[in-house]
Amino acid sequence: MSVFYFTFCVLYDVGRMTESTESVKAKWVIMSDIISTVEFNHTGELLATGDKGGRVVIFQREPESKSEPFSQGEYNVYSTFQSHEPEFDYLKSLEIEEKINKIRWLPQQNAAHFLLSTNDKTIKLWKVSERDKRPEGYNLKDEEGRIKDITTVTSLQVPVLKPMDLMVEVSPRRVFANAHTYHVNSISVNSDYETYMSADDLRINLWHLDITDRSFNIVDIKPANMEDLTEVITAAEFHPHHCNLFVYSSSKGTLRLCDMREAALCDKHSKLFEEPEDPSARSFFSEIISSVSDVKFSHSGRYLLTRDYLTAKVWDLNMESKPLETYQVHDYLRSKLCSLYENDCIFDKFECAWNGSDSVIMTGAYNNFFRMFDRNTKRDVTLEASRESSKPRAVLKPRRVCAAGGKRRKDDISVDSLDFTKKILHTAWHPTENIIAIAATNNLYIFQDKLNSEMH
Repeated sequence: MSVFYFTFCVLYDVGRMTESTESVKAKWVIMSDIISTVEFNHTGELLATGDKGGRVVIFQREPESKSEPFSQGEYNVYSTFQSHEPEFDYLKSLEIEEKINKIRWLPQQNAAHFLLSTNDKTIKLWKVSERDKRPEGYNLKDEEGRIKDITTVTSLQVPVLKPMDLMVEVSPRRVFANAHTYHVNSISVNSDYETYMSADDLRINLWHLDITDRSFNIVDIKPANMEDLTEVITAAEFHPHHCNLFVYSSSKGTLRLCDMREAALCDKHSKLFEEPEDPSARSFFSEIISSVSDVKFSHSGRYLLTRDYLTAKVWDLNMESKPLETYQVHDYLRSKLCSLYENDCIFDKFECAWNGSDSVIMTGAYNNFFRMFDRNTKRDVTLEASRESSKPRAVLKPRRVCAAGGKRRKDDISVDSLDFTKKILHTAWHPTENIIAIAATNNLYIFQDKLNSEMH
């Protein structure tokens, strides 16, 4: 397992940043709201975070500098904007909060970048572009942009472009609304780069990126009588290479692989991935802890990574009967399920991530811990993302949690002393390098592989 060390930590005051991005130059700033999603773009040069206040903050990776060899890998603020505002559904007397549930980048086609962001109901497509020149010398406008009296124009001139300070402009290009009755939990861009899907608790819709007034329903699990409802959709994702394939997970712990070539409505799956339940291990909490909170295709498209409350599992697309690998994330919590149910922590939805080569997986835990599992060596490590225990350039020390009643070593942490209000739900891994982004409540941490850093 590679050793990760702390390279940069940002605690952003998003409210203050919306007033002026230029004023935020410090490495340590305070963030006023809880981060709800983290996502690298396809090159890893940009990193976007969304928060419960409806804001999106984009970070840009610093280019390599000969004078500052350690600056490579650091991410600084590139742009920030308000993506969603709180709304009210008057027909249902329901308040729609502005929290950003997911962000997905589109592959870059030109100089501009595009990303999708969604709250519970509305998905928006944003264009992020740079401008470092401004036109001057208009014939029909004065310097302040006012229209001239045409009778005063006695000669014509050719407008010219003059250099100006770099400005990052973010503008909404599409708004995809009124297609979901329930809360949107996933969006995924197709490999054809023309369509994407959005999933809520009971339905999955297919959209074309250029068409906002209609979508096509491809999965609908809503029963005729809601009293017959036994499961909900928890996550969905397109295959990275085959535009006809997608997978969605359910609260029953199952995965369904669907092929859009078979039927227009994919209510009947092509493959069902489900692990048989051990009757001897069944308890009151079995169904809750088996609910899949996240599903991710591997970069190769051969495997699926899922996360439920206690474990992370790797599935082979060619083997439906059981997972290929099962990793215990925090098995020491089994004895605490009753108290975790009472304080609602048992319903926390942890995300998971692959590294660029699909050889290591990562997911979050409590007490600001996150776990990494090496699939080749079968080694695992628990690391901590906290301002108190992390200093710039310091190597992160592995942490160990001692189960209740277990033998405790020096520096071990008792399961009884874990802070369940500090949880790492959202993580992201750079697509090609060993750089990871960790959202710990309202703090964003970026760690870089020690070996990778020493090369620069």
